[in-house]
Amino acid sequence: MSKTYRNFIAGEWRDAISGETFENRNPANWNEVIGLFPKSGTADVEMAVKAAREGFEGWRLMPAPERGAILKRVGDLMTERKEEIAKNMTREMGKVLAETMGDIQEGIDTAYYAATEGRRMFGHTVPSELPNKFNMSIRVPIGVAGIITPWNFPMAIPTWKIFPALICGNSIVFKPASDTPLTATTFIEIMLEAGIPPKVLNLVHGSGSSVGSPIVNHPDVNLISFTGSSAVGKNLSKEASDTLKRVSLELGGKNAQIVMDDADLDLALEGVLWGAFGTTGQRCTATSRLILHDKVYDKFMDMLVAATKKLRLGDGLKSGVDVGPMVNEGQIETVQKYIKIGQEEGAKLVAGGKPYKEGDCANGWFHEPTILGDVTPEMRVAKEEIFGPVLSVLRINSFEEAIKVLNNTKYGLSSSIYTRDVNQAFKAIRDIEAGITYINGPTIGAEAHMPFGGIKETGNGHREGGWEVYEFYTETKAVFIDYSGKLQRAQIDNY
Repeated sequence: MSKTYRNFIAGEWRDAISGETFENRNPANWNEVIGLFPKSGTADVEMAVKAAREGFEGWRLMPAPERGAILKRVGDLMTERKEEIAKNMTREMGKVLAETMGDIQEGIDTAYYAATEGRRMFGHTVPSELPNKFNMSIRVPIGVAGIITPWNFPMAIPTWKIFPALICGNSIVFKPASDTPLTATTFIEIMLEAGIPPKVLNLVHGSGSSVGSPIVNHPDVNLISFTGSSAVGKNLSKEASDTLKRVSLELGGKNAQIVMDDADLDLALEGVLWGAFGTTGQRCTATSRLILHDKVYDKFMDMLVAATKKLRLGDGLKSGVDVGPMVNEGQIETVQKYIKIGQEEGAKLVAGGKPYKEGDCANGWFHEPTILGDVTPEMRVAKEEIFGPVLSVLRINSFEEAIKVLNNTKYGLSSSIYTRDVNQAFKAIRDIEAGITYINGPTIGAEAHMPFGGIKETGNGHREGGWEVYEFYTETKAVFIDYSGKLQRAQIDNY
C-alpha cells in the first residue's frame, strides 16, 4: 500500500480538509506509486495564510544572524541526507542521479549563502541637508510570502525563494508542483528539524487552480514568487494586481547556443549535448536552439548526430544512463506535437523523433533526444518553448546574423556563444538580449551566488539568487533622526 503524506499547516501535519488525495508516480516506471498526497483547496490555503500571519509576528523580531544560524543548520541537514533526497527526487521526476545530486547541492549552497546574508542586511547612511540631523535607510520584512514552484528543480528552486524570504524575516505559504510533492515534504521536514518555527512554514499540496490561485488572491499574502510558464505567469500577475502584491516571475525560455567558425568544436559539442539533453531538455535554461556558422555547419551536425545517438535512455537511478524520462505523458504529447509542427514547416528530422518504449523503458515516459535541422528563424520550433529533448538547428553566415537570430524570440533567459575571438565574445555580452550569457559554456549552469533571471517574456525584472533577490523580499524604510531640538523643515529652512 502506498504511503499517504500530508500538508503542514499551523504547526501540524494535516490531511486536506476535503479528505481527497492525488497520486505521485515514477515517470520511469508509471506502475510505481510513490505516495498519496493531499488534494487541497481554498479552505486549506485560508488556514495556512492565517498561521503564516501569526508566525510572522515572532519571526520578524528574531535577529537576522540568528535566523541565518538556523539556515546554516538546514544546509548541514541537507548535506547529511543528500543522497537519500536525490534518489527520491529521481524517482518522482526522472532526471539522472548525478543531476538530482546537483539539485540538492544547489540548495545546500543557497542555504549557506543565505545564512551569511543574515549578517549583511545592508542599508545606507547619507548626509542630511539640515544640521544636527541623521539620515539612514534600513530593510524590513514584508510579511507572508506565497511560494509557487515547478517540478524540474524541486529542491533548488524552492530554496532560491524560501531561504531569502526567511532570512529577511518573512513567513511562508508554499505550494510545490504536483509532480514532485515528496521532495517538497522532505524539505519542510528538514527546515522544521533545523529549528524554523512551525507557523512560519506552511506547506499546501494541490493544483494551480485549487491552491495556487487562492494563494495569489489572498489579501493577507503580501508577495508572490512564481516559477513556471509565461502563460500562467501573465495570469498570475493580473490576479495579484488586484491586491497590489509584490510579484517575482521566472518564466519561459528559448535559449540558444551560437557556434562560430573559429570555435573549439569538441568543446561546443559537449556544451550543446549537456545543454539540450540534460534534464531531458526540461529546464527553462535548456539549449533549445543551436545557431551554427555555415563554415562548420555540416561538420558539426555530423558530430552532433553521432554523439546524440550514443546517449543512453533509462531509469535515472541506474549507472550509465545519460537521459531520464520526461515527467509525465502530457510532456511527451507536447514534444510530439512540436516535432510534427517542425516537419510541416520544413525542418528536417535528423535524429530521434519518437517516444522510446524499449526494454526497461517500456513503462515510462521516455522520448528520444531529437534534432531538427534546416530550421529557419520564423519557424515555431525556433521561437516557442518546447520543454523537452528537442534541439532546433539554424544556419548563419556571420556574427551579426547570429546575434539577430538569437534575439528573434519573445524570451530572454539564457544564451551562449562559442568563439576564440575575444572581441566577438564581448560584443555578444553587449548585444545578446538575455539575462544570462555564457562564453564557451552551455546555456545551463547557474551558481547560487549569482543573479538568475531574464528579460522580455522570461520574467518581470526581478532576479533569483545572488545578492539581488534579498531586495525583493524586503521593504526599504527611510529613517530621519533630528537631534537639533527644534523644528527643521527640509527644503524650506535650509534655503
